Amino acid sequence: MIALAHLIALAFYVGAALLAATPFVRPIGAPFRGVVGMLGAGVAAHLAGLLAFVAAAGQLPLTGLGPSLSSAGFVLAATLLVVELLARDVSLSLLAAPLAALPTLFATVLGMTPGADQPGLRGFWLGSHIALSFVGIAAFGTAGAAGALYLIERRQLRSRRFGAILRFFPPLATLDRVNHVSALAGWVSLTLGIVLAIAYSLAYRETNLAQILWGTGAWIGVSGIALGRVVGGWQARRAALYSSMTFAGVLVLYVALRVVVTGQHGKFL
Repeated sequence: MIALAHLIALAFYVGAALLAATPFVRPIGAPFRGVVGMLGAGVAAHLAGLLAFVAAAGQLPLTGLGPSLSSAGFVLAATLLVVELLARDVSLSLLAAPLAALPTLFATVLGMTPGADQPGLRGFWLGSHIALSFVGIAAFGTAGAAGALYLIERRQLRSRRFGAILRFFPPLATLDRVNHVSALAGWVSLTLGIVLAIAYSLAYRETNLAQILWGTGAWIGVSGIALGRVVGGWQARRAALYSSMTFAGVLVLYVALRVVVTGQHGKFL
């Protein structure tokens, strides 16, 4: 049931991305209801798989590599669904739906093996830190995707290529607004998550260098966007460029740490 639900969610995420790319094949806009429906079905199937895991393992899917990756994919997909419903636009699915599909795929391949569960207040403390960090990374990813789409559309406009991209993408102002709000939400959530992580490490004298490096890198990246927009008065293009590049850097850092670091199951995603 758990593996089947994840495979169904994966299929819907990929289907949503393909359906969102309709304007590149046919001279029509992407079907809003179709994309949102497929994405929503994927989120529902994913949630069913996570609930089945909770029932079988007796713990939340926040520890263990497979469960953690699955939760990260679910949070990203759910965040994408909310953003697209609010914006009434599905162009972000072209980039963000595959981002949600990747950790879901890896979780399915690696297996949903639960990690060590912490009892009582310690477990709640650790779970809150992980959950807030997931939300922060998902919001950061949304900002990065919006920034990448902004740069692509802006380049098309400047080159006067009025093709499928301009029929498909939302106005630059919409992408800029999504980038702005997502960056601020990501900064707040990641900041809270890191504060809880530091307090947890001090209270229980438990540290993990790989997790500290990756968390710090992600926080610095999203903080740069938030401060740049609020304090530095960054314009849309600069914020879009910075957010897309820094999120790509965070993904590269994650892959590098996963390759180099071993024996961190349940402590580093």
